[in-house]
Amino acid sequence: MAETTKLSVEKALEKLRKSDQPKSKNDRRDEKADALNEEIRRMRVQRQRLDRKPGKNS
Repeated sequence: MAETTKLSVEKALEKLRKSDQPKSKNDRRDEKADALNEEIRRMRVQRQRLDRKPGKNS
């Protein structure tokens, strides 16, 4: 069997943090815009569904 080297928790966390590249400002803005666009789409679908549904009091 191959030997496995053990890392301390600190060293393991340090390695993981290094691999996570910070996102650029544009990437974060794009993600927010995508989330907002998805929310708008969801609300439009919901609005269409409500407009088609016959009202109980109408």
